[in-house]
Amino acid sequence: MTVLDREILRRDRLTETYAELAIRLGLLGLFLYWSIILVRPFLSIIIWSVVLCVALYPVFEWIAARLGGRRRLAALVTTAVSLIIVIGPATWLVLGVIESVRLVVERPDALLLPDPPEAVKHWPIIGEQIFQFWDLAATNMRAALAKVAPHLRPLANILLHFAADAGVGTLKFLASVVIAGLLFVPGPAFVSTANALAQRVSSAHGEQFVQLAGASIRSVAQGVLGVSALQALLAAIGLGIAGVPGASLITSAVLILGIIQIGPALVLIPVVIWSWMTMDVPASLAFTAYMMLVGVSDNILKPIVMKRGLNTPIPIILIGLIGGTLSYGITGLFLGPIVLAVVWELAAEWVYARKAAPSEK
Repeated sequence: MTVLDREILRRDRLTETYAELAIRLGLLGLFLYWSIILVRPFLSIIIWSVVLCVALYPVFEWIAARLGGRRRLAALVTTAVSLIIVIGPATWLVLGVIESVRLVVERPDALLLPDPPEAVKHWPIIGEQIFQFWDLAATNMRAALAKVAPHLRPLANILLHFAADAGVGTLKFLASVVIAGLLFVPGPAFVSTANALAQRVSSAHGEQFVQLAGASIRSVAQGVLGVSALQALLAAIGLGIAGVPGASLITSAVLILGIIQIGPALVLIPVVIWSWMTMDVPASLAFTAYMMLVGVSDNILKPIVMKRGLNTPIPIILIGLIGGTLSYGITGLFLGPIVLAVVWELAAEWVYARKAAPSEK
């Protein structure tokens, strides 16, 4: 066989190898694409199930220890308690919102507003218009609502769409709680699999990144969801004692605004203004002080809680929280901090390794 024939044969074998590799990669990509299409409708449920399992696993371990190591019974108890904690406040909030909407629709005149202060007339540009509408709403709420109804129709459609999404999201979350309960018992096996997979990606730091992801999930769950829930609970107590109308709706807004990192001031400030118009001075002063404490409580508690168990700087976690929420919704609340925490640790490891390399020579 001549040199030319051997070269042609080598090229043919190389072409055959490349073609076979391309076919294998194409089939693998096709199967991965089909898998993603099949899993995509359940992706949010899967993510929430993993998040809840990781966040509640210390509670599960504590309950299992108290039950003499009966892990299945501990998983059942943890799931039942979680469902009660979720369903109870959620039912109260939903019923309160429904009652508020029913009151507005059936008896708008029952919504009593104080007479507008004369000083409103002197507000620049829009003071006279606000005073007239406020005065109409204080004397005839039905006529005031009829006047603004055409302008509220687009907002009503948005609210109906939001309510439908919230209902579906609630059902998905409840399903996630149940699935998370099924993951407690085989949890160690899943962690071992995750460690093995991470070590294939990074043999030196794979297990560390899995631990970092778990710590990030627990930190966000405690620092964001936990603090927001506590903030909403404190707001609900204050609103209930003060007799603020629509307390359930305001509490829901406080909880949502806290979770998405906007803060409850957007709804608490108008409530405080309302208190100065309807209450006497000592009561409104006490209510304002209490609501101020509720409003700033997340700024005090969140950094303290979120720093526990993490070496990642708080600004990185907060950027991940806000960016993840804006990009991927509520699931991004957890994905953002995890991704940025891992990237931060990778970058820090690379920088310190490069600094240490010259000194070792």
